[in-house]
Amino acid sequence: MSGIVGHSLYAVLGAKAAAHRGVGLAAIATRNFPSYLAGAYLGSDIQVMPEAWCVDTGREVGFGTVPLEKSPLTGGAVRLWSLAHGGRDYRPKEIHELFYGRAHVVFGWPRAAQANAVAWERLPEYFAATLEDTLEFYGPSERTIAYVLGWMVHVVSDSLIKSQRAGLELHLLDGKYTPRNRPIQDLVSFHEIGIKEFHLNWPALLADLAATPVEPAQIHYMRIGEKRGRLAATFPELWDPAEPSLLRAVLAENRRWCVQHARDELAAVALTPGPDGRPECSAEIRRRTGLTYAQMVDLAEKAHYRRALGYIGDVIADLMEATVRASPRLARLGGHHGPGWDVWMQRW
Repeated sequence: MSGIVGHSLYAVLGAKAAAHRGVGLAAIATRNFPSYLAGAYLGSDIQVMPEAWCVDTGREVGFGTVPLEKSPLTGGAVRLWSLAHGGRDYRPKEIHELFYGRAHVVFGWPRAAQANAVAWERLPEYFAATLEDTLEFYGPSERTIAYVLGWMVHVVSDSLIKSQRAGLELHLLDGKYTPRNRPIQDLVSFHEIGIKEFHLNWPALLADLAATPVEPAQIHYMRIGEKRGRLAATFPELWDPAEPSLLRAVLAENRRWCVQHARDELAAVALTPGPDGRPECSAEIRRRTGLTYAQMVDLAEKAHYRRALGYIGDVIADLMEATVRASPRLARLGGHHGPGWDVWMQRW
């Protein structure tokens, strides 16, 4: 899947799988679901910002680092968007190169810095150190912990769907994660699984996700700013004390643009009645994939797509369990009962 729909669903699946196993951290995630979902998207994808301006309307458009040749609103000209900070302008691609690997940890580094990737086997150690530092430096707020848990979901699920980590078996249309099959994944996930299986109210869910505050813990787990805590002791490399001001501006921009980006995504995955009265996706998605919506659903069933998503949820739960084993302090968190999935379902 791509973007906000995919990572939100991964987070739901991971929380449910971990809760089924009795992992205490899962209770924190479900009690603070908006922040958990925000971490599962904005906790890693720092390129959530416009790509351009629509010249005809003056509106910001697109998604950072995805090139636009013409306006999706009018078909007219666009001019490039940039983030102004500290007396200079930063294009989304430059921001991506500065911070994407730091947020994804195990991949996403620029070509010359790929040796900086943390080994998959050390992720529980990295996660445990981050969570312990979160408790130490940012207080016992479950909201902040839930955000960090969401970020963990993103690191794990992105590694699987983008084949950075072996194990996920999925061949949908032309592969596991391609420009042609990502719209299929989004549509099937949104409608067939999100709405029909989990009864999600996507507009409310995405609005809650976008309304969450920036969490300073993200600056720490990206190893920007002061080098301190268990994370610095365990992973002393690559700390950069020079960039926290720029990163704060980026994270604030992520929150601002996520509101509009969520609306754009909801419009993109909308279904309307086709000539035969059956639900149909947009003409643009049909052009990109060469399939009708009914054909997409049939293809996903034949590819065992739901089973593949279940596997992602299980691996997320595996990493949560391994993280708890790495820290006796974390093993004591989250176990008491409280508002959870059922309460959020009344809104979502």
